[in-house]
Amino acid sequence: MDIIMMNRVCKMFRQGLRGFREYQIIETAHRKHPIFSFWDKKKEGRITFDTMDFVAESGHFPPRAIQITQKKPSWRAEHEIQSLCNLLQVLDSYRNHSEPLQLLLAKVMRFERFGRRRVIVKKGQKGNSFYFIYLGTVAVTEDEDGSSAFLDPHPTLLQKGSCFGEMGSLTSSVRGATVVCMEETEFLVVDREDFLANKLDQEIKKDAQLRFEFFRKMDLFHSWSDETLWKLVVLGKVEKFSYGQLISKDFIESSSIMFVCEGMCEVLRLIDLETSPFYHKWIWEHLRLIEDGPPNSHLKDLSPMERFKEFQIRSYPVQDFSFLKLFHLQKAQEQEGSSFSRKIKTSGNTLPKTFSSKIKSRCTHLIECPMIQTKYGDLPKEAAVGAYMKIQTLEQGEILGLHQILLPESQHDTRPLILVSLGAEVIRVRKEKFCELLDSNTIEKLSKFSIKYPSDEELCQKFLKENNWNIFRKDLVRLLVEPRWRPPFTPIQSKKKGTYNPRIVTLDLYSLDKKTKRHHPIFMAPQKYLPPLRIVQAIIAPRYKIQELLPQYKNAGVLM
Repeated sequence: MDIIMMNRVCKMFRQGLRGFREYQIIETAHRKHPIFSFWDKKKEGRITFDTMDFVAESGHFPPRAIQITQKKPSWRAEHEIQSLCNLLQVLDSYRNHSEPLQLLLAKVMRFERFGRRRVIVKKGQKGNSFYFIYLGTVAVTEDEDGSSAFLDPHPTLLQKGSCFGEMGSLTSSVRGATVVCMEETEFLVVDREDFLANKLDQEIKKDAQLRFEFFRKMDLFHSWSDETLWKLVVLGKVEKFSYGQLISKDFIESSSIMFVCEGMCEVLRLIDLETSPFYHKWIWEHLRLIEDGPPNSHLKDLSPMERFKEFQIRSYPVQDFSFLKLFHLQKAQEQEGSSFSRKIKTSGNTLPKTFSSKIKSRCTHLIECPMIQTKYGDLPKEAAVGAYMKIQTLEQGEILGLHQILLPESQHDTRPLILVSLGAEVIRVRKEKFCELLDSNTIEKLSKFSIKYPSDEELCQKFLKENNWNIFRKDLVRLLVEPRWRPPFTPIQSKKKGTYNPRIVTLDLYSLDKKTKRHHPIFMAPQKYLPPLRIVQAIIAPRYKIQELLPQYKNAGVLM
């Protein structure tokens, strides 16, 4: 009863405000003295700052900007249009337009706020305006009153940054869908009269003509008529993304097709290395190469020269190093064993052939660290990590989302795939609308258009091969460069805490039994159907012997 009473009182209060609903009732620290000023020596004048110009409820359109949109387009000053244009850069759909068109839109748009269940665009009516969503959510439905949006468990939603009705207002065509507010929503509206009076239609026609020419050059649409191709232009929405920006968390489940009209995109796959039998085997093969001394002795970083000397001693079965090898093995066998939870056995085959059978196999090595159970056996808990792998690069003129469009659902590859921009501009078209335009020639071309993405096991093997090469390359470069590099003189400065630490994205197999707490955060990434994974870019592991990597180098001096 209390909630019902509160809702009724609030409704009466909102109705009483009427025209003043656009302003928010806000408590500010500077309400007593909202204006302050100071003397600028460079400009030799007084600069005044009014805090009330920037007061707004979090996320809502600022009152100062509302005042600008309430003016007629011809009454708006240039600095007001520019400030409004700067404010609207947070909207993706607005930012996708060219700069001249952005200024023209800022000159003519007006502000509107509507409540939940309000129908903004009705199916079957002529389009007189188009809308940018500044705050809130709307649903796109096929019925006239929009009631199906509140019954559908997965309605088609548009949120902040989206726009709709643009091409309808340009061609004055009949609306093909209904748009209804799912919550209180704020819009920036451009009316058709102002749209034509300020020649915005010419700028939009230029953009549409560029899209038409882009589609016409594609082999897939050679058989399409100009009329059909213009329908595709009207259905498409241009979206611009900066370098490294996420386009889609999972485009496989997306209901859209994307055409890359500028720049490039990358398709990434987040793989769980723990689920790979090859990774499980790789981890234990490398853990067997850890020396017989306690693992804590490896925690301090060795210089590249010292590490390379140890690598030579362990790797080359030549008589010059045999006495060092024997001495090392004797010391390892004399050490007292400690209580560990996992045994690592090394076979006699790993010893140099020059020692023959006089030397017995090494004593077992044990590692103490938390373990987890996998279907391939035990695995150190710290080694259960994930990695992002690039599986495809899309360039200008390529299409994403068509490789499974003709396959039955039972044959679809449902693995989540991530799409990241490399400074790309894409045209997004809904699959349902695109399929309605297909002809027999296009269907025949699509039947030959197939992309088979590599399996997770193949990606895991590729990651480990790249990891081996990257670590070897870095060690070799540091070994050759550091003795010859003389750093310039720099004064001593206190170290600043940085947000990036290479240890965050590196798994060190030498420190599996390290019990001290980390001084850096661990980057975690969520994955569908799986718990959050620790993400790594590299794994530091003991090296294989040089005979296994490069059998042709039997002499230590050849490599140098």
